[in-house]
Amino acid sequence: MQLEGSAGCVHCGPAQFLKQAPQRVFRSSTLHAARSFSQQSRGHAFTGNNRHCNRFVFSVPGQQSIRKQNKLCQAAQQPDSERSPTSSSPSASSIPSSHSYVDDSRQASNAAASTSASPSSEAGPDESSFRQFLSQPVKAIAAFLQRIANFVKSFPAYIQREKLQRLHKKALDEPTNAERSQAYLSELNKRDSAAVIRYVDSGSTAVNSAVIVEYLKALVKTGTIAQFSDGGNVRDGGNHSSLAQLLTDLEKRAEGGAAATEAVGSTISRPLHVVLQDQSSKRATAGGPLSWITSLIITTASFLALAMLFALGAATIRRYSGGGAGALAGGPAASITGPGGTSYAPKEYNKENMPEKSLKTFKDVKGCPEAKAELEEIVEYLKHPDKFTKLGGKLPKGVLLTGPPGTGKTLLAKAVAGEAGVPFFYRAGSEFEEMFVGVGSRRVRSLFAAAKKKAPCIVFIDEIDAVGGSRKQWENHTRKTLNQLLTEMDGFEANEGVIVMAATNLQETLDPALTRPGRFDRRVAVPMPDVRGRLEILEHYLKDKPRDSTVNAAVLARQTPGFSGAELSNLVNEAALLAAKTSKPKLSAELLDSARDKALMGVERRSLVQSAEARKLTAYHESGHALVAMHSEGSDPIHKATIVPRGHALGMVSQVPDKDEFSQSKRQMMARIDVCMGGKVAEEVIFGRDFVTSGARSDLQQATSLARHMVTECGMSDELGPVYLNTDNRGQEATSSDTHRRVDAEVTRMLREAYSRVTTLLTDREADLHTLARALLEHETLTGDEVQQVLDGTFSKVPVAREVAEAEVEGLLAGHAQDAAQPRH
Repeated sequence: MQLEGSAGCVHCGPAQFLKQAPQRVFRSSTLHAARSFSQQSRGHAFTGNNRHCNRFVFSVPGQQSIRKQNKLCQAAQQPDSERSPTSSSPSASSIPSSHSYVDDSRQASNAAASTSASPSSEAGPDESSFRQFLSQPVKAIAAFLQRIANFVKSFPAYIQREKLQRLHKKALDEPTNAERSQAYLSELNKRDSAAVIRYVDSGSTAVNSAVIVEYLKALVKTGTIAQFSDGGNVRDGGNHSSLAQLLTDLEKRAEGGAAATEAVGSTISRPLHVVLQDQSSKRATAGGPLSWITSLIITTASFLALAMLFALGAATIRRYSGGGAGALAGGPAASITGPGGTSYAPKEYNKENMPEKSLKTFKDVKGCPEAKAELEEIVEYLKHPDKFTKLGGKLPKGVLLTGPPGTGKTLLAKAVAGEAGVPFFYRAGSEFEEMFVGVGSRRVRSLFAAAKKKAPCIVFIDEIDAVGGSRKQWENHTRKTLNQLLTEMDGFEANEGVIVMAATNLQETLDPALTRPGRFDRRVAVPMPDVRGRLEILEHYLKDKPRDSTVNAAVLARQTPGFSGAELSNLVNEAALLAAKTSKPKLSAELLDSARDKALMGVERRSLVQSAEARKLTAYHESGHALVAMHSEGSDPIHKATIVPRGHALGMVSQVPDKDEFSQSKRQMMARIDVCMGGKVAEEVIFGRDFVTSGARSDLQQATSLARHMVTECGMSDELGPVYLNTDNRGQEATSSDTHRRVDAEVTRMLREAYSRVTTLLTDREADLHTLARALLEHETLTGDEVQQVLDGTFSKVPVAREVAEAEVEGLLAGHAQDAAQPRH
């Protein structure tokens, strides 16, 4: 009987079903089958004989598989007399071998056991089924051993193939050695006699009697010998017309005659037989029922390829014939058209108006915290415009950045665009105008037309004073460009979402209509960085450069007052270049100091050849500047004094303030005039009035300019009083000639008084003048502290050895003159 709830064979029961399911095993199905077997063995009996299907199942099959197994079980349970020849013994091929293991020997033993146990069948079917259930692993092991045996049986065949390949290779290596060919053919004749016939007929091997014997053996084995009977059919493909001709050719080849090298068809004795086959049948069946589909696919693909090539060619022609890149990219053209339908507006992706993606942020901006904080409002509006518009506020249409060169105005604009994540259009003010009239206004329209399509965005115009200066009557084309810019910024058409930022260091030259509210509503000042700002900038540029322990950014920041961010960047870069030039692994304080001297005083010109008198005069000249600077109240400290030529100067005394100064007092200005007079006065005191050189020209120019500034602009003259006198070319008409004369007289008076004070000072300190000049001649360059040590008598530095002495220079010049006087052959 069949267990309730089991999905087994209705003829064999659950135990037999366990043997007939597929082999693919899952653990849960195996446990289910085991539980079914246990339930059956406890209280259920089986009916029928012990015949069953030799299949073992570990997972529950589908409905179709169950039906198939039931049919097999019915066939197995029929008596031998009732079975048909086809159903008496179902073959193993009727069930996929991948789902079962079949072992005939195991079936025979099971049948014998069943026969022997038939007299005492009272033992019950449970024990027999359980034994058969346990016999399945044994069958699997037997099948595995059978595979190993088959592999072992195939090993000799593998050895024979390897041997045959070796013999073939030897025969090919020595085609004239008949013994090698005979050995190969003898072995080959055991496996493939037809290959022996083809090999000998090819004529590529040597022939002897042994080879002929193997050839004849192959002809007999394959039955090809019948083709050489007298009067045989030549359509069979034979190479010889008769057996007699075959034997004659073999005899000649064995003797090494001409036939050994004759190819088929080369002589009358060895004709080439050609069999013509009718091609009509092939043509009739070549197409097949689906040939028209293949033809249709090929035709369609060819048509599509030609259409694509045509479209690409047409697009390329439109692009290079004036259509622009916007037509190819699918972007709409500008709506502004001139008379006749010609478009004067730019395409969206014109390379002149391509937006940039700024990667700068406010983290990259150092030294101007106030300007950065003021621009953060613009960024907040670009990110969250609803925050301002819901209260009725409007974003400023323009932001004007003003300040000295190199303070970071362009960097601030890029940082705003980078923080807001909006497109950034950059144009320089000088790029609008060219030699053709009307180009400037057209480019302004093009720029703003492209910006409106990318709104919200930022349009940055650098050095806007080049196009936004005050309008003049004689510059009509510049006026057109400026008028177009004014219209685009605040004209009849709305310009929402486009923020115009501009930078200039000449704010006073801009047209008032450009800077009025509604166009440039905000003016952000970007001043020179103070000591804290310089410290931030230096740390920013030094963070990615190797430096030793002597580098102190705070000290360097105090030593560089008046330096802009661009100058500080250049200073660090120059130090890095000096380190690379001198093969230094890291930046040091000495390299940074040399870079600062290069920025302040210029590049050293040590190759300049000077006479002893010139060096001596330069030393006294610079010593006069240094002594006056040390003994004048309000003078800046001395940074360095040197007689090494730098730039266009033969020597220099550099003064650097010890703190940031935003204004100067009258005492400081008078001290500066005295320092300028010190060089000329020192030459006059030491060498006399008649030996004063023109080296003091730049000193007198600085002193006169500073004195005139004090009189006309600072109101520091008791004669003229606290008035501002604009004496440039545009303001001369407002100043009388008498005022000009009084200004000149006051400037002259101030310079004469300074000259008198300096003369008294250097005359009283003439000994110090000699001492300092001698130290400069020995050491060439002295710092401010070293100058003080020289005057105090505590200086002990080793003198610098001159690379080229004066005598060597004179000898060198004399040698050149002598060489030039000798005749050349």
